[in-house]
Amino acid sequence: MERDFATAVLSNNADAIGKFLTDDWAIVDADGGVIDKARFLSAIKSGTLVHEEMELDDLTVRTHGDSAVVTNITSTKGRFAGQEFTTQERATDFFVKRDGHWRCVSSQLTTFKKK
Repeated sequence: MERDFATAVLSNNADAIGKFLTDDWAIVDADGGVIDKARFLSAIKSGTLVHEEMELDDLTVRTHGDSAVVTNITSTKGRFAGQEFTTQERATDFFVKRDGHWRCVSSQLTTFKKK
């Protein structure tokens, strides 16, 4: 599910991404800012945020009944507001199973620096 979610983000298709998110989903970015689903998908739809490359490494999934915590190191390349970016972050996604489908409730990004 995490890799499918990443593929949807990489497609830059807000509708495809939205299918993985609950209505109240939010992401805490690496700077500590909180971005809700509407704002995130709006940035994708408008082309303000474009993902060009995304690679997941060190993927760990821990399930607890109808919930799961997924962590990985995400390396991303893209553009935000016309500015190119390259990031490497520890991502944590919290999923719940609703009506037979896994949906992401919350995401957290932390800048990852190899020691």
